[in-house]
Amino acid sequence: MDEMKSAFERAMEKAESLGKASEEDLTKWKYIPEGEKLAARYLKEEYDISTELGRYDEKVRKYVSEGAQGVFIRNIDLPRNDVAKKRNKKVMEAIKEVKRDKVGIENVYTKMRRVFSHYEKEGEQQRRQTYESVKRDFEAKLMQAAQQQRGATPPPKINVESHPQFQQEWRRILAQLDSQYLRLLEEYKKEILSIR
Repeated sequence: MDEMKSAFERAMEKAESLGKASEEDLTKWKYIPEGEKLAARYLKEEYDISTELGRYDEKVRKYVSEGAQGVFIRNIDLPRNDVAKKRNKKVMEAIKEVKRDKVGIENVYTKMRRVFSHYEKEGEQQRRQTYESVKRDFEAKLMQAAQQQRGATPPPKINVESHPQFQQEWRRILAQLDSQYLRLLEEYKKEILSIR
C-alpha cells in the first residue's frame, strides 16, 4: 500500500515540481479578479472607471485593468435588441477610458460599428426573408405530411411558428446567419486586447 499514492499526494508533488509562483504571478492572480469585479460592478451601476482604476497602485493597475477589459470585451455582442445596444455602448466607452491609445481604439470601433450597422439593416432584412422562406418550406412539409396521413380530407390549419421543430430549425439557421458577424466581432475583440 505504501507504493500507492493518493491523488492529493500526486497533485502536491506535481505542484512542488512546478516551483514557487513568482511575485508577479501572485500579483496577477490577486488583481485580475479585482478588475473583473470592478467591471461587473460598472456594468450594474454608473461610475467613472478611470477614477476607480486610479485608486490602485501603478504596479498593480495594469492587472486590474486587464481583468476589467476581459469582462468588458466578453460583454460586446451583436445588437440583437436595445439592451444589447446600450450595453455595447457602455462597455465600449469603458474600454476607451482604460486604454491609452484612443485613436487605435476608435479605429477598431469604427469597424465594429460598421458590422453593427450592417447587422441591424441588411442583416435584419436577410433574417426576415430567410425566416419567411423557412416558414413556407416548413408549412409545405407539414401540409404534405398531414395530407398523406389523412388522405383527401384537408388538413387543419397549423401554427408553424409554434412548432418545436420549426423553432429548432430557425435557431440553427439564425446561428449560421449570425456566425459571419460573430467571426468579425471576435477578430475586433482580439484587436482591442492588443491595443495599449
